[in-house]
Amino acid sequence: MDRKVREVMTAAPVTVGPQTSVAEVARVMRDEGIGAVLVAEGDELRGLVTDRDLAVRIVAREGNIGDYSAADACSDELITVSLDDDLGRAVSLMRRHAVRRLPVVEDGLPVGIVSLGDLAAVRDTDAALADISAADPNQ
Repeated sequence: MDRKVREVMTAAPVTVGPQTSVAEVARVMRDEGIGAVLVAEGDELRGLVTDRDLAVRIVAREGNIGDYSAADACSDELITVSLDDDLGRAVSLMRRHAVRRLPVVEDGLPVGIVSLGDLAAVRDTDAALADISAADPNQ
């Protein structure tokens, strides 16, 4: 039997509102030691912002960084998985859409994030990516 997303995901993801400034998003990532936050408005999941999104979509733009919000940095196409999806489906979606993280939803509500590192740690525990993913980001 294949393992399920619920077994490897990071539960209780950090969420910000779409109007949250990108500076605040970056501070949240720094303070929480994470590389991605979900963007939600009320109960509606609107997107995902990664540290790379901040660099490529915001910092690299012309103008004042303070003028941009989480909504400006979000990925355009939100690909999600459910708690009971097989890990193989998560891997397939990551490959097909060239993403490293997928929000996990239950009844349309965000309940976690599964990352490439989470999958590497499960599939090949001796891999360098598994070791890096297991390391404390605050060290």
